[in-house]
Amino acid sequence: MSGDFDAIIVGSGMSGGWVAKELTERGLKVVVLERGRNIDPTTDYRDFDNPWELENGNKIPQEEAERDYAIQSQWGGFNTATKHLWVKDSEHPYTTPKDKPFLWIRGYHVGGRSLMWARQSYRLSDIDFEANKKDGHGVDWPIRYADLAPWYDHVETFAGISGTKEGLPQLPDGQFLKPMGLNCVEQDFANRVAQAFDGRKVIPGRNANLSEVTKIQESLGRGACQFRNYCARGCSFGAYFSSVSATLPAAKQTGLMTLVPNAVVMKVITDPKTGRAAGVQVVDSVTKKPTTYTARMVFLNASAITSAQILLNSANEAAPRGLANSSDQLGRNLMDHLFGISTAAEVSGFEDRTTFGRRPNGLYIPRFRNLDDEGLDFVRGYGYQGSISRKDWERGSNRPGIGGEWKDSLAGPGGWQLGISGFGEMLPYAHNRVTLNPAKKDAWGMPIPHIECEHGENERKMAEKISADAREMCEKLGYKVVHSNAEAAEPGKGIHEMGTVRMGRDPKTSVLNAWNQSHDIPNLFCTDGGAMTSSACQNPSLTYMALSARASAHAVELLQEGKI
Repeated sequence: MSGDFDAIIVGSGMSGGWVAKELTERGLKVVVLERGRNIDPTTDYRDFDNPWELENGNKIPQEEAERDYAIQSQWGGFNTATKHLWVKDSEHPYTTPKDKPFLWIRGYHVGGRSLMWARQSYRLSDIDFEANKKDGHGVDWPIRYADLAPWYDHVETFAGISGTKEGLPQLPDGQFLKPMGLNCVEQDFANRVAQAFDGRKVIPGRNANLSEVTKIQESLGRGACQFRNYCARGCSFGAYFSSVSATLPAAKQTGLMTLVPNAVVMKVITDPKTGRAAGVQVVDSVTKKPTTYTARMVFLNASAITSAQILLNSANEAAPRGLANSSDQLGRNLMDHLFGISTAAEVSGFEDRTTFGRRPNGLYIPRFRNLDDEGLDFVRGYGYQGSISRKDWERGSNRPGIGGEWKDSLAGPGGWQLGISGFGEMLPYAHNRVTLNPAKKDAWGMPIPHIECEHGENERKMAEKISADAREMCEKLGYKVVHSNAEAAEPGKGIHEMGTVRMGRDPKTSVLNAWNQSHDIPNLFCTDGGAMTSSACQNPSLTYMALSARASAHAVELLQEGKI
């Protein structure tokens, strides 16, 4: 048994790193348990590899992809330079109904998906926090924007988010570094959209790449973005925010963090006398050796699916349906953003203009639907992400030709092309859920997750409108639409799993309270995507960060007051 900790943090990724930083900076001794291996940026990041140094032309052989990476290879950035950051599906199985596929795309290593995220960082607004109560889907959030606003300020200042202040109530402004601005064609697009459509704006994406370095980031050894756009391979400059570049080093500086990789958490154990969390049972992923860690409180930050899996597997005589599950909501209400509804269009003109460098960001069109009563046949809304750029030599891959003249025609830049994709809100449905498969266990003896998740009629109607609005914008501006898709990808492909350990006001209908604290077990917290009561349409990671920092500060107060 390994004890003498104030807190156990399960998971070292986006939210777990923040909990480690906040608790240690407030004087607590913590252990961070990561089921994956350690990461060394000097050897694990491949952002300095030249094209000829990447095996198989940076392509994964089809046989290998189908055998070991059937799910992970469906992510667009999966290649030779990144495959070591994603799990082998053959080694980490889960089950789904044949007619309800769910794509669980994940990486197991220190830092988790904070190493591979798209870095888009947007605040939720009161429109989002009030949505469930107003339209009756799900349960009411136990917090509002005012509760989280100072914590958004806190995490943005530390992480480093570039962006522009726009004064939009549906997309609150934040503490921004200088923006990674639009290029000339994107700015023209923004101007023309604003003129042609009331209430629509095209703005630079708000992203967690350091456009400039403050003293906070410099003290951690982070450098400014070099505009290479190799972010998916890891960033040796520490220019994009991750727990490896920022929060874990900050926690390490306190001398109060113990980081344990290769630690697969099997279950949360409770004190039979008090019913409170006493620690966790762990199996070493390499040696299979079991260990028990004890502490005064436990934070689950293992991802929406894995945190639910751990709590379900923690069932005991007092909690036969799973730990902290008196509401029967544990594992339910699984959400992911509507994803893959894309539109591409050719943009004429601007042949005398091009871009320099590879900006790791694009444009963003904030939500403009259902802000007021529009009488649409669906609720909630969506935004768009994308960019406008000149085609490169790869445009010749589908164009017939041969010889020097054909090659010369591809030597210079091609025409400009817009590509945008909608991100739509998915409603919380109780039947979309994670359970345990009692017939199958993983390599460490834990029942694997069984995931049932599908889009509903609201999502299908929204997807059609996302596509129609994108086409309308392009056609009204005189762009030539060359691709349009009105069907969302399978749930999971947005890589934004949420909702399985949701927050709420009533212990009978939710798992967590307003402080991400279990209604049933006061010294048990969850601040990853599982805590989300609704999904909104914004990328959720910034909200995970803010919730984590806020819950951590509250947990320390409770500990100091002797309440946990």
